[in-house]
Amino acid sequence: MSDYPPSSIRTDKLASYPKAILRLQNEGLLPNDVVHRTSKYLNNILEADHGALKRVIRPTRGFQRMKAAAANLRGFEVMRMIRRGHCNLPQPGVTGEIRLVNQLFGLAA
Repeated sequence: MSDYPPSSIRTDKLASYPKAILRLQNEGLLPNDVVHRTSKYLNNILEADHGALKRVIRPTRGFQRMKAAAANLRGFEVMRMIRRGHCNLPQPGVTGEIRLVNQLFGLAA
């Protein structure tokens, strides 16, 4: 299970999503108190957000192994969160960004 499980999941109204969420809960991969919200239009914001990530991934020409894919995608997402201001930096500026990345990925400064 993830260290930070979601409190809610927003999907469009595709019929397979509730079944998939229930299966994940039964397998213990998702907490039982996760709220499933459906919206035909509000989910478009989230779906459109993947376009920027795809533009970053495309030059890498895909990933050869799942481990490499997971590490690279995690890094891409962290950098996007930092740029958007979705995290509290321990120190303002580039130094704070470097410290946050070191803290998240266990890198030595």
